[in-house]
Amino acid sequence: MPATKRPAIGFIGLGHMGGNMAARLLAAGYEVFGSARREPAARWLVEQGLRWRDTPREVAQAADIVFTSLPDDTVVEAVAGGPDGILAGLATGGLWVDMSTISPRASRALAERVRRCDATMLDAPVSGSVPQVQAGTLTIMVGGDVAAYDRVAPILDELGTATRIGGNGQGLALKLAINISLAVQMLAFSEGVLLAEHDGVDRRLAVEVMTSSAIASPMLKARAPLVVEPTDEAWFAMRLMRKDLRLALATAADLGVAVPSAAVAEHVLTRAGDLGYDERDIASIAEVLDRDEGPDERAVARGPERGSAAA
Repeated sequence: MPATKRPAIGFIGLGHMGGNMAARLLAAGYEVFGSARREPAARWLVEQGLRWRDTPREVAQAADIVFTSLPDDTVVEAVAGGPDGILAGLATGGLWVDMSTISPRASRALAERVRRCDATMLDAPVSGSVPQVQAGTLTIMVGGDVAAYDRVAPILDELGTATRIGGNGQGLALKLAINISLAVQMLAFSEGVLLAEHDGVDRRLAVEVMTSSAIASPMLKARAPLVVEPTDEAWFAMRLMRKDLRLALATAADLGVAVPSAAVAEHVLTRAGDLGYDERDIASIAEVLDRDEGPDERAVARGPERGSAAA
């Protein structure tokens, strides 16, 4: 029997995460069309076979399945709409898989617009950073139509382990739930490291013992070297984690769910931004705490300022 023709893939957003995902798909033998805000940053992918297109519309026209990996609601909306947007290029029966972490509410509204174009949209946010992308071990949470999920599952298998969570927006809801825990773990771990260090315990030894103890998670173990020797390298930038926590706080408010630890972590990450740490990895939270006396308890009790849930 003849081999089934693989779908052509479009990839919009070729930064640290999206670029490495596109690279894995190219290495797996897929034809990949791509676009990003800055073409020079994607030249390494073009050298590997990526077929550059100037606009999201042109990517959608060239591809059978379009993927996006973008920083926030505003950028996803900008890429979706307008005469050069994805919606202008999606064919009848087309499929858009958004791997960005954005608001579940915004994603559901966008999925409805895609349906009106006789196409389908899935939300497929990921848990993991650049090392997991490169190793193909991302955890991928998918929300949306079952048939569309079955169609894209073999492609997602190249990137990690995918699970259909439920309807549109529910993949994102679970991703935000995971990121609350990720941020709070990193904050609590950093507090513990500093407590031990300020009592005279060597930081390297404290981190080694703590990541060998019952509190150790894969995330903490992976970031341990960055806590011992902070660098400018960012697997997950502070500003992006702060954005995700604000999305989680807004979603929790919509649902009437109490998330007090998320509010504390968001407050610390806001302070990180004030101190110039926005582009540093979340492993640098210890540095932020060490430069500060800690969150203002009255501010923590109040929670984030009104309107801070915007991406």
